Amino acid sequence: MFRFLTAGESHGPCLTMIVEGLPAGLPVEKTIVDVDLRRRQGGYGRGGRMKIEKDAIRFLAGVRHGKTLGSPITMQIENLDWPNWEERMSAAPIEAEVEEVTRVRPGHADFTGSIKYGHDDVRNVIERSSSRETASRVAVGGLCRQFLSQFGITVRSHVLSVADIGYTTERGMTQDAYNDSLWNAVEESPMRCADAELTEKMIARILEAKRNGDTCGGVFEVVAFGVPIGLGSFSQWDRRLSARLGQALMSIPSVKAMEIGAGFGATRVTGSHVHDVLRHAEDGSWYHLSNNAGGIEGGITNGEPIVARVGVKPIPSLAHPLPSVDLSTGENIDQSRYERSDVCVVPAAGVVGEAMMAIVLTEALLDKYAGDSLTETMRNYHSGRK
Repeated sequence: MFRFLTAGESHGPCLTMIVEGLPAGLPVEKTIVDVDLRRRQGGYGRGGRMKIEKDAIRFLAGVRHGKTLGSPITMQIENLDWPNWEERMSAAPIEAEVEEVTRVRPGHADFTGSIKYGHDDVRNVIERSSSRETASRVAVGGLCRQFLSQFGITVRSHVLSVADIGYTTERGMTQDAYNDSLWNAVEESPMRCADAELTEKMIARILEAKRNGDTCGGVFEVVAFGVPIGLGSFSQWDRRLSARLGQALMSIPSVKAMEIGAGFGATRVTGSHVHDVLRHAEDGSWYHLSNNAGGIEGGITNGEPIVARVGVKPIPSLAHPLPSVDLSTGENIDQSRYERSDVCVVPAAGVVGEAMMAIVLTEALLDKYAGDSLTETMRNYHSGRK
């Protein structure tokens, strides 16, 4: 069984990840994971924290001489900002008085987390609910990418919109709609948007929001190519790949919506315009004339690219804070507090989306073709495909 856990606070000494279930003998490269971590830190609209951190992993267990051992893998990302927070985030009791955070920020976990866990100091909530945790997921996703690549599976993302700026029509959802030139343009764009004109407009929109002390949300698309037929199941609700993917993508901080394939667009037309016609090629392969299902039918992959679009709300840390409540007094206040933050995280959220899709696909592939070693898993994969 594949699973992973993450631990660590935003301003603690480090983030720690434990990954269990990857087969032995998988070649892994630290640099591949580090590249994904740098991609997560990029994107126009990021805040000052990204100028401090230089995210990179350190393998502590489970890898020897560049290959997995089959035992749990432990990775660590150092928080370079930790020395500035060592007293405030000390694990041991301290004599010095540390100012408590009591003004909650609307839209964050500040209020709900403090009430749920009985905290008087909102700092106890902020540190773990922070999006800093997503660096851990990107690191795990970096391992999963290397596993999926053994089977010819790749995962990509790009930004479709920021606030009210974006593509006026939906992008195509067939393999032919995506090519190397598009993805190269995405990686070169500070907005992770292939359209240069839209990129400039998105940047201008973010600058406008920043001048007003505001933030911007948007939509990104994440696509997986080369996924075989048969991952997932309709046998139980929680084994449907669409459900697992939905949970994974909706777990990303600030995400409020997602759709697979045509999504909500499929609700506005009749069935004859939605469902993908199946064809059988002379070489024995299967293909569809369209991909409105987004690569998943009945909770199972159908061999087409998996396409998901994810809606990210504007982050709630505002330079011009909204009215709120002081938890210590119960007093209604004119302004909550400002925590150092970004203006737009949509490009970075897309990289996290890639990681979460890679994690879900790794779990599903191992469910179907499990083996203790990569050799065994590959043998199961090749013998089990039609």
